[in-house]
Amino acid sequence: MNIPRIILKSGKDRPLHRFHLWVFSGAIKNIEGEPKDGDWVEVFDNQEHFLAAGHFNNGSIKVRVLSFQKETPDESFWQKRIQSAVNHRKSLGFFDDPNTNVFRMVHGEGDLLPGLIIDYYAGVCVLQAHSVGMFRNRHLIVEALKNVFNDDLMAIYDKSDHVLNVREKPGFEGGFLWGECEKVKVREYGNTFEIDFISGQKTGFFVDQRENRNLLTKYAQGKYVLNMFCYTGGFSVFAAQAGAKEVTSVDVSANAIAQCRHNMKMNGFTGDSYQCLDLDAFEYLNNLDPNYDLIILDPPAFAKRRSALNNALKGYRKINEKAIGQIKPGGILFTFSCSQVVDKDAFRKSIFTAAANTGRQVRILHQLSQPADHPVNIYHPEGEYLKGLVLQVG
Repeated sequence: MNIPRIILKSGKDRPLHRFHLWVFSGAIKNIEGEPKDGDWVEVFDNQEHFLAAGHFNNGSIKVRVLSFQKETPDESFWQKRIQSAVNHRKSLGFFDDPNTNVFRMVHGEGDLLPGLIIDYYAGVCVLQAHSVGMFRNRHLIVEALKNVFNDDLMAIYDKSDHVLNVREKPGFEGGFLWGECEKVKVREYGNTFEIDFISGQKTGFFVDQRENRNLLTKYAQGKYVLNMFCYTGGFSVFAAQAGAKEVTSVDVSANAIAQCRHNMKMNGFTGDSYQCLDLDAFEYLNNLDPNYDLIILDPPAFAKRRSALNNALKGYRKINEKAIGQIKPGGILFTFSCSQVVDKDAFRKSIFTAAANTGRQVRILHQLSQPADHPVNIYHPEGEYLKGLVLQVG
């Protein structure tokens, strides 16, 4: 079987020589063969020297590179890649910590598996294929997971239909790929959460905020805490566990608020001191109570495409200006962006503008990012999507 060949324009091979993992449509001189979305292709420079191989895509990113060698993506290929990702988490101690049994097990480009995300929830693997190539290889990925974990898996669930733009095509439905179970309970730094991986956002839980939630505990004791865009209450549970005087959780999703309330109750936090409110976060910020002395702003991605960047930066400025302007003197603000197209400098500048517009004194206490189970490939800086600042407002 002939493998389709992607020939690059002169000079457009430089990113691949620097081990970048994307080939954009504008870099391509010629395509030999008729690759379909998800096919394995090989990439060559203008002199037809082999450069890389990977999955072909119908989009601006034409090739997601999986190898810089001539390889066949067979069963052993996927076994080695999945094993390498698991070994990285083992080296970080994730499989040995009885107080934390939820983490990201495969993080796309950071694990040389662009287009694939797998989160681990106490024996359940939730998979999201962000490319058709990864989706078409789910059966090999499932076999690799089963071989790596032996008898330690309960189920493997596919949630790719929530991220792939192929919902209208038969054969692209999600669901259980192996085993079966309902909601699963996990532990994160000793706190308990119930994960609804079937109907929840993303894979069911925002695993990437684990270390930032733990950092929050250093500041929450005795505080009046507001958790905006709270989803299922991760930051809220950590704040309450740390001894916050009151915790208010706000999200527009009634389902998220119901799960937030359930997670708070599971950890022993009930009563008037722990409110979970099904309200529009932006409206709530417009009428913000000035009694809060710790606020968390962890909104959904304001920009998923570069064309939305300016509006996203305005959105970050607006909500942070509201929070900085109204928080009690000496208050602490945890503020985040998970928009990949918003880099660290742009995010920080939007927060600077928000602070300057209030006229208040603001100190940066911490600069935050994603944890080690969400590794960033040094040759693919686009993988550093989570940005955060902890601010003290005078």
